[in-house]
Amino acid sequence: MLKQEQVLQIEPQNELKFVGPFSQPVTSYMKLTNPTDKKVLFKIKTTAPKKYCVRPNSGLINAEQSAQIAICLQPFRYDPNEKNKHKFMVQTVFAPETGDANLETLWKEISPEQLMDSKLKCVFEMPDQEQQSGSTAGEAQRATVHSEVNDTPKTAQEASLSHSGDSVELQKATKEIQRLREIESELREALFAAKNEKWELEDEKGLSAPNRYAPPAEQPPTMYFIAIAIVVGLVGILLGKFLL
Repeated sequence: MLKQEQVLQIEPQNELKFVGPFSQPVTSYMKLTNPTDKKVLFKIKTTAPKKYCVRPNSGLINAEQSAQIAICLQPFRYDPNEKNKHKFMVQTVFAPETGDANLETLWKEISPEQLMDSKLKCVFEMPDQEQQSGSTAGEAQRATVHSEVNDTPKTAQEASLSHSGDSVELQKATKEIQRLREIESELREALFAAKNEKWELEDEKGLSAPNRYAPPAEQPPTMYFIAIAIVVGLVGILLGKFLL
């Protein structure tokens, strides 16, 4: 049974190269291009799934479009004498005409003659000695510069950080002042409304001054005015402190 020829253009074609050091994650990239006028589904498999992270590991590529695949090799202890047998396989199939198909079910139901696949082997490389020594020297130089920066008198850098901190505090103070002003405005409006209510009450009863012999319910809300006036005064004092 003859398999169909791979329809996607895969870059690189045969090898995925990973360049060390391998004490940290190393990423290699694969580009899948669909040169046809049909949609193509793809799925990427590897012989060492625990050692690699592939994003995305499956998907759909529209006609005349491409997809970039990131393949991240997890850190491991590299032994140049150990033969590497890691491989990747790119499986593809033409997408069905109806777009509502379940992809997971579709991959299970595909017949082998519909599948197209390509295999790539993984190649591990370490930088040559000159590159390693250059990298080491560069790291040492960066460490020296970093040390010198930390040992220098704190001038422009400190001033910048101090200015940044002052800006944050200033923003907080501005917001607090705005909030206090809103409270003061609300209290003044409440005081004015209370005074207006008092004047209307006096007009209704024909009073020009408070009647000290009136029953408690008829007494003007003097204590209420005093309380509001005290709160307004406190807010004014706080605003004065913030603005100094």
